[in-house]
Amino acid sequence: MTDLPPARHEGRYRIGVVCLGNICRSPMAEVVLSERVAEAGLDDRVEVDSCGTGDWHIGDPMDRRAAATLAAAGYDPSRHRAQQFVGTWLEEYDVLLAMDAQNRSDVGGDERVLMFRDFDPVEPGSDVPDPYYGGDSGFEEVLTMVERTSARIVEALRRRLGDGAEEP
Repeated sequence: MTDLPPARHEGRYRIGVVCLGNICRSPMAEVVLSERVAEAGLDDRVEVDSCGTGDWHIGDPMDRRAAATLAAAGYDPSRHRAQQFVGTWLEEYDVLLAMDAQNRSDVGGDERVLMFRDFDPVEPGSDVPDPYYGGDSGFEEVLTMVERTSARIVEALRRRLGDGAEEP
């Protein structure tokens, strides 16, 4: 099973999720993972954020189809505003989780840049497909992937954070 890199600062863990425009996949993952982190009682130590490698949508809300898919599943997508990846994320976040291989390549980085689906129990390491140019079913497929993968990321966070102390 994939492990998360160690925290940069004791008692705090920052996760950044990266896609292309930050209006579909990465904000869906941010919303779901944030909720799973809160349900696990880790939200006092774990922060989840998202960004896109492109600048087309900076400041925009989530894609209406992504937001509708999340809302129909009981999540609140309303606070999201798209932001662009900048190089400082490589130093500020404990791990960056890319939604596809091109996003990972665009971000660059090192062992702190992983694929989001490295934690997927069904197809580890695969891309999260971009639903932007497809129909509603693509957003539902992404949500399914994000939910099951987020559960595994929370397991990895529990292993990494333990009782609040870093593992050696």
